[in-house]
Amino acid sequence: MTSTPNVQRLQAVRAPQHDRAFANKLVEMLAIPAFVLDADCKVIIWNRACERLTGVPAAEVVGTSDHWRSFYDEARPTLADLVILDRADEIHRLYPRVPPHHPDGQLCAESWCDMPRGGRRRYLASDASPIFDDDGKLEAVVQTLRDVTDEKAAQDALEKLATRDGLTGLANRRRFDDTIKAEWARALRQQQPLSLLMVDVDNFKAYNDANGHVGGDECLKRIATAVASEMRANDLVARYGGEEFAVILPNQSLKGAAIVAERVRGRVERLQLPNGQVPGQHVTVSIGAATAIVAPGTEPAQLVNTADGALYRAKHMGRNRISLPLAESV
Repeated sequence: MTSTPNVQRLQAVRAPQHDRAFANKLVEMLAIPAFVLDADCKVIIWNRACERLTGVPAAEVVGTSDHWRSFYDEARPTLADLVILDRADEIHRLYPRVPPHHPDGQLCAESWCDMPRGGRRRYLASDASPIFDDDGKLEAVVQTLRDVTDEKAAQDALEKLATRDGLTGLANRRRFDDTIKAEWARALRQQQPLSLLMVDVDNFKAYNDANGHVGGDECLKRIATAVASEMRANDLVARYGGEEFAVILPNQSLKGAAIVAERVRGRVERLQLPNGQVPGQHVTVSIGAATAIVAPGTEPAQLVNTADGALYRAKHMGRNRISLPLAESV
C-alpha cells in the first residue's frame, strides 16, 4: 500500500519531532552528567546523572537560567553560556586549566566547583559543544561533566612529592629553581626588587653527632618551621640542601630582607629542641642576604652567588649572625 501525499507530508513533519524526542531521551539516559541550554541560555535538559552529581533535581532548573547555582556560590557563566554568548575569550579568566587546543566551536576546561547543594567540592572536567540547525543557526549547547576529583587529588599528591622536601615539608631544590626563575622574570617586568636569604645551620655536624640522626632530623624540621613562620604568603622557603635553606622574598628591599633575616636568626636561637644544645651553645643559624635590581641580560644565579657570598662572610665572622653583600644589589 502506497502512502498518499498528505500522509507523506505528515510523516516528514513528524520525523524531526521523533528524532528530537529520541535525542532528548538519549541525553536523559546518558551515564555521563550533562545538561543542555537553548539559545537563550535556558536549561532544556538536565539529565539524571547531572541530578546525581549536583544533588539538584531537573524540576528546579529546567526552563530557567539558574543552572550556575548548582556549581558556584556566585553568578558566573558556565562553558555552555560562553559558547552561546560568544564569549570564549573569557575562558582563561574563569577556568584555571584549559587545553591548548579544542575543536572549532567547542570549549573544554577543568576547575574546582564548590557546589552549594550538599557542600561538596568537586573537580570537574567540562566540554561544551554547540548544536546547529540545518541553516547553521545555533540551536542549543550541550555541556558534559566528568567528576575527576580523585584523579586530581592523585595528581596533586604526585606534584607535591615532586616539589616538596620529604623531611621538612618545605619546597625542595627543584621548586626553588623554578620559582626563582619565575620571580626573576616577574621582577624584571614589574621593575621590583627581588631578595634572597641563604640560611645555614651552624655546627650542625656536631649537633647531629651529639643527638643522632633522629635528633638531627628533628632539629631541621623545627628550624624549617621557625623560618617559614616569619614569611609572607608570597615568599618561598625551600630546603636548598642538607642543613641549608633558601628564602625567596619578592618585592623586598635589602633593608627589609635584613629585618626578616634577623627575625629568623632570633627565632631559631630561642628554639627549644629535644636535647637541644651542642655542649655550651644553642642551635643557631647564619644568614646571607642579597637583593637584585633585575636588569635585562642578568640571571638568577647572580643573586644566589651574592647571597652565598654573604653567608660565607657570616660564617667567617663567627656564626649566629646575618651578613649583607658588599654592594646593595646585583
